Amino acid sequence: MSEDTFRSVEIERTSVGQYVVRNVRGGSMSMGTGQDASFTPVELLLAAIGGCTAIDVDLITSRRAEPAQFSVAVTGDKVRDEAGGNRMQNLTVEFTVTFPAGVEGDKAREALPRSLQQSHDRLCTVSRTVELGTPVSIVEAAGPTGD
Repeated sequence: MSEDTFRSVEIERTSVGQYVVRNVRGGSMSMGTGQDASFTPVELLLAAIGGCTAIDVDLITSRRAEPAQFSVAVTGDKVRDEAGGNRMQNLTVEFTVTFPAGVEGDKAREALPRSLQQSHDRLCTVSRTVELGTPVSIVEAAGPTGD
């Protein structure tokens, strides 16, 4: 893989069930088990799905008009499947977007359905990865042995 395609984050344990996620640009956020205000991994998955599509839709529609309202609700059900494993189902990304009256707002309203479809069909890396079912490898890094 080339440098322009590679993506990564690092996760560091801060205490039992508490972690800090860091990106290469210096950003960080807390993640945990849901016992405090930190995001859980499932919430981060939902945020990634909604955020990816929100960015696509925003970049396309806001070229025409600044939205008066732009909010996204992402929902799903965490279930245990027939094989006994946890997974999400019934994932839904619901947009509430309004634009001001006028020609520019009309152009943005007209572009909204198409931008939602484009994001779903080809632009949003996150939801496309989830829907296509990309395999995940879990490996142990080689490192020094403890005392």
